[in-house]
Amino acid sequence: MKKPSQAAERASGSSFYRGMRILPRAEREAMFEIYSFCRAVDDIADDPGPRDSRREQLRHWRSDIDALYGGAPPRHLNGLAQAVQKFKLKREDFISVIDGMEMDVVADIRAPDRATLDLYCDRVACAVGRLSVRVFGMAPDAGLPLADHLGRALQLTNILRDLDEDARLGRLYLPREALQAAGIAATDPATVLAHPAIGKPCAVVIEAAEAHFDAASEIMAQNPRRIVRAPRIMGEAYRIILDKLVARGFTPPRPPVRLPRLRLLFIVLRNLV
Repeated sequence: MKKPSQAAERASGSSFYRGMRILPRAEREAMFEIYSFCRAVDDIADDPGPRDSRREQLRHWRSDIDALYGGAPPRHLNGLAQAVQKFKLKREDFISVIDGMEMDVVADIRAPDRATLDLYCDRVACAVGRLSVRVFGMAPDAGLPLADHLGRALQLTNILRDLDEDARLGRLYLPREALQAAGIAATDPATVLAHPAIGKPCAVVIEAAEAHFDAASEIMAQNPRRIVRAPRIMGEAYRIILDKLVARGFTPPRPPVRLPRLRLLFIVLRNLV
């Protein structure tokens, strides 16, 4: 039996792992490589170490991506280089992901304006989607809009799910305009999350996430099911998480919301049939 690659082993802890496992071998291995890259730069962003050191690590990643596209990939990116060549993955999407992680490193994001939040979502989520739809074999006229809508839907759901976890890192991704409309002037994460009106800015993010989920579903419904199986699984799983968050509410205490493993397995099996 062939030993799993390091990228596959790293992806095994992801909530998307089962969705990636259903792909044909070449696509599956490419997605594992993309996930491994994203996980590596995300770990740098979330590391509590000095900011200058983390920016330097991200600079090294930029150099590695440049070397990969220059035809001399570092040894640790040989697998990713194969995926880039086979599926014509674009350099700018990898760089966008690094740019998004750097936004968290330069300074802790706290109550960004809507334009900044949208840029952040595009870099850390939609760019990953743009890489992924190429692996799935989607035509650009459907794949790029799907990456934009599903990427934003997933990231906005992550923001709502991880409010307390992000606050412990000194971060708050709820949009400033929504906070101000709710009468919340503070931007300190702990202060905002303890405010009695916290549900109002969250409702704005929920509405945006639901609109993006609906747009993504419409795009997937117009494409062959075999091509959109993996994004369907991701979308269905995260829509359930969003619904659970809505049902739980956002006033403290906020118990963690997770998708049960068996529920995820059911979603995978249903999309295989």
